[in-house]
Amino acid sequence: MNIALFTDSYLPTKSGIVTVVVQLRKILTELGHHVVIVTVSPHGYESAENEDPDVLRIFSIPAPVGDNQYIAFPHKKVVVNFLKEHNIQIIHSHTEFYIAHAAKSAGKVLHIPVVATTHTMWEDFYKYYLFPMGRMVPVKVIRKIVRRLYKKFYALINVSDKAREYFKSPFMLPFTPSVVIPNAIDTEAFLAKKFTEEDQLALKKEFGISENDVTLIFVGRIVEEKRVEELFDVIVRILKARSNVKMLFVGSGSMSYELESETKRLGLGDRVLFTGFVNWENLALYYSLGDIFVTTSLSEMHSMTALEALLSHLPIVARRDESFDDTIFHGKNGFLADTDEEMDGFILDLVDNPQKRKAFAEESFEISKNFSIKLHGLRTVAFYKFILKHYPLPSPVFDRELKKAIDAVKITD
Repeated sequence: MNIALFTDSYLPTKSGIVTVVVQLRKILTELGHHVVIVTVSPHGYESAENEDPDVLRIFSIPAPVGDNQYIAFPHKKVVVNFLKEHNIQIIHSHTEFYIAHAAKSAGKVLHIPVVATTHTMWEDFYKYYLFPMGRMVPVKVIRKIVRRLYKKFYALINVSDKAREYFKSPFMLPFTPSVVIPNAIDTEAFLAKKFTEEDQLALKKEFGISENDVTLIFVGRIVEEKRVEELFDVIVRILKARSNVKMLFVGSGSMSYELESETKRLGLGDRVLFTGFVNWENLALYYSLGDIFVTTSLSEMHSMTALEALLSHLPIVARRDESFDDTIFHGKNGFLADTDEEMDGFILDLVDNPQKRKAFAEESFEISKNFSIKLHGLRTVAFYKFILKHYPLPSPVFDRELKKAIDAVKITD
């Protein structure tokens, strides 16, 4: 099968979507399919002579919102010719913006299906991306925009039940065929860079983490939509309650400076620690410093960092959200709190009970096995094949039959 992935987030930039696209391309290729990428050309990025011939870079400019976000200006003829050269049979978009428009236009010209994965809950994000105007825009306006952006996709892959329920809502796209295929984690790639106990001890020493400390860890963009301010408030209360706890924020973002300044003001500079940006290839080492993964985010569709935490043998304490339904099981590998304040007790319970932390950690690792990249790839291929079989006309039982095709995928080896 010849497949084109369209995305406005790709290497050399880093994000959850970049990780998803890179992993998907890798596993599809390993499964014997030919995969090309149509993506942006990041600011300052120059195509080398040995640039991957299966990647089409489109002229782009930095977006006025977010970090490492770009607006592409696709040339329709160039995109279509690129797809023709590779005899593309199906287009899979991982964005809903300009690149997605190019995907839909090219699909129409070539008479091939264009599908999409719903990665972002814009109802949760837009207030931060359009700040200060965003807080004045009614939710119903955002719903109309999102609906318009997604309505011309032939079918949707939702990364969680939360995502599918949203897009099946009466105000969204209830008649667009869709199925749930959760995000996955490439265990081999995540653990590819081996580290020793000496490496771990050296990094602990760098951050002043002692053997007796219980280290809470958050990994991700340090930005407002991840509710890092609310998480910081939780952490301050925990640090006041227990002298043996430290907090490690792994990542960078627009809120980093503010949180670091507040940390210094409160005199917690030796207990609330900030790593700054960390390459994904090195993340496993940083996760190994943690004892408990914590997050107050309510804007996830299906958290990649939660999957990484599971693979890293970490119990998780988070705010209750449907996006965590298949990764965090209350009282088994972590806790789900109904309020930020309720998180305090759950975190302290794990801080004070090393045996419970260990049991939860082992359960997390077992749960991580449900999200193998191979299973994800096979399910995605099953989705593609079903779409190609039915295109261009969906049947009345499309959703039910589509789900049956995905659920039939099993890994026997």
